[in-house]
Amino acid sequence: MLHLRDLGLLHLDAMTVTGQTVGENLDWWQASERRQKFRQCLLEQDGVDPDDVILPPERARAKGLTSTVAFPVGNIAPEGSVVKATAIDPSVVGDDGVYRHTGRARVFVSEARAIGAIKNGEIEQGDIMVVIGGGPSGTGMEETYQLTSALKHVSWGKTVSLITDARFSGVSTGACFGHVAPEALAGGPIGRLRDNDIIEIVVDRLALTGSVNFIGTAEARLTPEEGALALAARAPHPDLHPHDFLPDDTRLWAALQSVSGGTWKGCIYDTDKIIEVINAGKKALGL
Repeated sequence: MLHLRDLGLLHLDAMTVTGQTVGENLDWWQASERRQKFRQCLLEQDGVDPDDVILPPERARAKGLTSTVAFPVGNIAPEGSVVKATAIDPSVVGDDGVYRHTGRARVFVSEARAIGAIKNGEIEQGDIMVVIGGGPSGTGMEETYQLTSALKHVSWGKTVSLITDARFSGVSTGACFGHVAPEALAGGPIGRLRDNDIIEIVVDRLALTGSVNFIGTAEARLTPEEGALALAARAPHPDLHPHDFLPDDTRLWAALQSVSGGTWKGCIYDTDKIIEVINAGKKALGL
């Protein structure tokens, strides 16, 4: 919190339950005897300087650390995606701090099938793995840690990118793009990708910007704009389907989320929009 304050990222005048503002609480904590005592104990007993664990901004920059996450968009993720940019192996990042990867898509409709492909030697260096049907409507937005862990423990894993409408564990590493929206089962273009499509990924780890685009095939390259039109004209992947045992309450949550903003609105429902869609559906069905 002190580091965030020093970066000017907090509303220091906001009132808290202590009766003091955020700024006043932080001033007290910074000078408190309790804080100084525990910092000293940590240093004496464990040899750990807290500022070596949560680095002040200046020290982080001096060590070459970049900002943490980026939110790429593109014709595969028109509503957005997220990648932990600092977890991309530095050896595959350009000297300008930009990660660039253009490769063929390998599309899977479940994490289990994707892991099986790795184990069976079906994934090659430089491939871009795409896992669809892992969003709210497919599996309840499962965590795909097993897949990222599998990639981490193969020698060429750092050369493979992963794109999915599912989510990731906080310990996931590599060029892993999750929370792609709209999700495949909500009509998202990610659900229209096919094996051997060519995908272009660009992530600026310093500016926290990026893009994830379908750019055609090996035989016919397209601009991102042309790629968007081509995806829109395709049918969804033939094997795309919700999990057979997806609970009813999860199905209902996913449906409500889909009509009130999608993945990137999270749990904040647009009640008016939901009612509007229900009423429109009732009218169309003559109910």
